[in-house]
Amino acid sequence: LFQDTDEFILPTGANKTRGRFELAFFTIGGCCMTGAAFGALNGLRLGLKETQNMAWSKPRNVQILNMVTRQGALWANTLGSLALLYSAFGVVIEKTRGAEDDLNTIAAGTMTGMLYKSTGRV
Repeated sequence: LFQDTDEFILPTGANKTRGRFELAFFTIGGCCMTGAAFGALNGLRLGLKETQNMAWSKPRNVQILNMVTRQGALWANTLGSLALLYSAFGVVIEKTRGAEDDLNTIAAGTMTGMLYKSTGRV
């Protein structure tokens, strides 16, 4: 079937695409979940590496679980914070310039990187 009309009914004056502010929530949540998954895998790797000389027992399992939890939270917090900064800079730049283009994305990414590196992070 071919449709020559839009599939959804939009309110009067609404855009067909999402703005940067609406996408910020998806970006922040996605980065938090990605960071948690990556951190959990990294914590599992580190936990198995650090406990390789221990026998499989409750203390080893607890230590591995602690590493998974700690690394997952650390990475989720880090990537979520970066996504929050990126999104906030992007929204502010878009509202200031009054334009929605790639320059906003480049500027937001650059400002986020500069602020993150200015705190002495590696």
